[in-house]
Amino acid sequence: MLLRPSGDLVPDVRRIAALRANSIGDFVVAIPALAALRAAYPDAQVTYLGTEWHETWLGDRPGPWDVVTTVPPYPGFRGHSGSTDSPELRAFFAEQQAHRYDLALQLHGGGLQSNPFVTRLGARITAGSRDSGVPPLDRCLPYAKHQHEVLRFLEVVGLVGAPPVTLEPTLYVTAADRRESLGVLEPTERPLVAVHPGANDPRRRWPPASFAAVADTLVAAGAEVVLIGTADEAHLTGEVMGRMRETSTDLAGRLSLGGTTALLERCSLLVANDSGPRHIAGAVGTATVAVFWCGNAINVGPLTRRRHRLMLSFRICCPVCGAEQSRDRCEHDVSFVADVDVDDVRREALDLFAAVLG
Repeated sequence: MLLRPSGDLVPDVRRIAALRANSIGDFVVAIPALAALRAAYPDAQVTYLGTEWHETWLGDRPGPWDVVTTVPPYPGFRGHSGSTDSPELRAFFAEQQAHRYDLALQLHGGGLQSNPFVTRLGARITAGSRDSGVPPLDRCLPYAKHQHEVLRFLEVVGLVGAPPVTLEPTLYVTAADRRESLGVLEPTERPLVAVHPGANDPRRRWPPASFAAVADTLVAAGAEVVLIGTADEAHLTGEVMGRMRETSTDLAGRLSLGGTTALLERCSLLVANDSGPRHIAGAVGTATVAVFWCGNAINVGPLTRRRHRLMLSFRICCPVCGAEQSRDRCEHDVSFVADVDVDDVRREALDLFAAVLG
């Protein structure tokens, strides 16, 4: 057994709620925990409580969830502030309480805001992590900042008797995803390599010039390079393209999240920062080389190395003001990973590219 559950199965479970209302990578690392819940309670309906993009992306996608519901703006979730007793939230919790959940799982972190949220769902049994001084749930485990999120959430579902069935997240790619992807980029003769220079946190972004250098090397090795990102990241993909000597295709802003999922499935390799697309690529079976800030590698880095390589920056002090960042964040948004060596990334990318092609 991968991890022994610390709690017993709950009898007569028909409805389960799982809260994880944040970003793409945050969702992907929770998939093994959701799969464990599905296996332990195969007859229960699992409701995933997420954000608008979860509902759009996952609503018709097969997976270890049955219903995807959008959580209204709630203080502490994704930077929201305000009252926990707004009319919208009162209506939301009344609707959720009417479902009469048997289990409600907090897959959100230390629980300062999320434990009271989960308690308001009115479930028969609640479970999750609990940081120091945070309101308890029925079944809790201590919150440890430096723990891989996959293992953290597997421990959480273990509180209700669900043993792991996998450590690796997997995502189903739909026919609609593939149609969108092929409508934007037709099949190519050369193997595809995607490059994603974006990341939500600017401190986690490797310089576009460095991505361009690696992309040029991969084109010379026989790859067709596509640059991916949201419309808001077009300035980054544009800079990578502008610094490349070889030809590439810029798809920033041209694909939905579903279309991006299918495009990544078509790729032999993704070269990226620690970002949502990197997590998606791993979950659809694509090899990845990613530049990580050391703390994030502990929490969300890939668990295996045969098809996934981490290029680490151990910088913890701001390059501008020198402030140490492990506890508090300074005001500067400069890259903390710029010192990751281009030759090291190039070597790992070429090694994986050659291995994938066989």
